[in-house]
Amino acid sequence: MTELWTIENFANLGVLIFLQAVLGFDNLLYISIESKRAPLESQAAVRRWGILIALVLRLVLLFAVMALVETFAKPFFSIHLEGVIEGAFNFSTLVFLLGGAFIMYTAVKEISHMLEVEHLDEGGDRGQKTQFEVIAMIVLMNLIFSFDSILSALAISKVFVVVATSIAIASALMLLLADHVAEFLEKNRKYEVLGMFILLIVGVVLLGEGGHEAHLTLFGYRVEPMSKATFYFSVAVLVAVDVIQTSQQRKLAMQKNATTHA
Repeated sequence: MTELWTIENFANLGVLIFLQAVLGFDNLLYISIESKRAPLESQAAVRRWGILIALVLRLVLLFAVMALVETFAKPFFSIHLEGVIEGAFNFSTLVFLLGGAFIMYTAVKEISHMLEVEHLDEGGDRGQKTQFEVIAMIVLMNLIFSFDSILSALAISKVFVVVATSIAIASALMLLLADHVAEFLEKNRKYEVLGMFILLIVGVVLLGEGGHEAHLTLFGYRVEPMSKATFYFSVAVLVAVDVIQTSQQRKLAMQKNATTHA
């Protein structure tokens, strides 16, 4: 027990908490958006139950990954069509690839829905689901998002208690912030579009990670992962463009009102 109380473990815990918080932002964004599909009176409860259930399953997943890491490392199957597609696929690469593809599909579907004329009159009741359906989706996507953070965490520490503690603290932060993020998006619906584009980039990141881990080659070109720096820069550019555009629209509206009343 005393070997847990080391400076190295405390330092790793601090790094992991920061890592979980940063990597968990896109997850929190998804939870806030997806929970709006539940009935209005149960949205807060859906977010809480979704995060709590996902926390338990994340700890189970962490234990399974640490216990079966060698099994996960072995490819389930390989594809060798020279000049077309080549790669070796294990459990983690399949999670990355399928999870990334599903996230991109969800983001593109939502963006296209927002562009439909009929959507303008639907308000916040579009595509409403039951509480169970929303919670199940939040838990599923939480696990997909968390697989990336778990693998990243294991690269820093192999001590189960340290990694599990960082996951628990990150989940507690999600519980505290989920309602505030959801309220902000409800009052500022335009940022929901921004959130979907961020999720789209997250899907690309996961596809790149999965392709890299699988040594995937498409038509002679290696699939390379997007660096975290590039991801954060892309998100920063999206946010900056949205802020500048909003500011410009506000100025144009003020000028138009001033001209009208002149």
